[in-house]
Amino acid sequence: MRRVERNATTNTTARAVAAVSFALGCAVCATSAHAQGDRPLGFAVIANAMSRPADEAPVRQMLDAIARDRNVSFIVYDGNVKGATEACRDSVLQSRHDLLDASRMPLVLLLGEHDWADCAQSHTGSYDPVERLDFARQLFFPDSSSLGQSPLTLSRESDVARFRTFREIVRWQDQGVAFIGLNAPSPNNHYVTAGGRNGEFEDRAVATTFWIEHAAETVRRAEMRALVIVLQGDPDFGRYERREHFPWLRFSRSNQPRDGFLEFKRSLVKAAEAFRGPVIVIHGTDEPEPNGFHIDQPLRNDRGLTVTNLTRVAIALKKPQSQWLEVQTDAQWHPPFRLRVRDVHSVPKRDTAEAPSQIETPQSQPTLPASSMHTTPEYLPPPPALQPPPAELPPILKPPQALPPILPVPLPDNQNNNSQ
Repeated sequence: MRRVERNATTNTTARAVAAVSFALGCAVCATSAHAQGDRPLGFAVIANAMSRPADEAPVRQMLDAIARDRNVSFIVYDGNVKGATEACRDSVLQSRHDLLDASRMPLVLLLGEHDWADCAQSHTGSYDPVERLDFARQLFFPDSSSLGQSPLTLSRESDVARFRTFREIVRWQDQGVAFIGLNAPSPNNHYVTAGGRNGEFEDRAVATTFWIEHAAETVRRAEMRALVIVLQGDPDFGRYERREHFPWLRFSRSNQPRDGFLEFKRSLVKAAEAFRGPVIVIHGTDEPEPNGFHIDQPLRNDRGLTVTNLTRVAIALKKPQSQWLEVQTDAQWHPPFRLRVRDVHSVPKRDTAEAPSQIETPQSQPTLPASSMHTTPEYLPPPPALQPPPAELPPILKPPQALPPILPVPLPDNQNNNSQ
């Protein structure tokens, strides 16, 4: 079993800290969580980067470019290691596994719809999606390690006897921030309406609910700084259904398809209320995003009220073979997160760890200027009628903070010019 061992007294921890797996139901020591949050943390999110064999070379170049950035600690590959028209053959998945596993930086892989859920189509080989999911689990997730030549040690849901098969659902922590990786693909979380019980979907929905809610309670007890949840599918946050006490009393049913992300969204509401700190949900989307991503607060509870401590980041990179989303967090920043789209050709020639000292709080720019696209993220304005908290307030507020937990800031002009 491959593991990363980093000593806190060595020079290597000036750049990254090994992700520590935390057992289900075990409260991590609060002092340990605070100690891990003393330094900034940066990570990269890539997605949909390989849709054909020709994409492998540029993706390999992108992974090497990310590995050269000393401000990035690990990579999250957010679904779809193969394209919609590629066959779901063993050899295709094996080739993509070998490429990702060669990454010099730790890489956490999350499965997407093209990796297993749509493999029943004739042009992908007419495979059984559940069989392809089982194969992907054995190939990509054989043990507790992530992919990469210096892998992270992850906590997998398969460690829980009740959920032995769910190797792909993971969590880890770094610098006082907890991360959850899910298997929740588009479209509609693989909810199918074929006759009989939808066993695969129902079992995975139960496992996902269990993992999110127990992780939220764990990070609350550990007093961690934030909770980041990553999945490939778009949960369609614009659609939410309030709980009904007696749904079977309805004489007619809506023609709208059943929401495959219903349980997931309800779990998010419960987790955000339990944790009360910043909850960040990152997922892919098919909607065009001029800046490569979109930030908002779309989740509502059963009363129809916005969940103010949960922020969604929807990713739609224009050039997924050469672009990634960079996310940075620091306990000293208010709010504690910022992000931007990076390009292979914009890898900094110098260490950008001094960036926090250059932060200036934006005043009244609600959107990103077209001239700075892909270099400076869009701003997230405060909710209507709410004022930003004073600068001396901590990044996690109780009750939930009025200002959304992500508020990107502009970077120096010289970095903007380098990334053009």
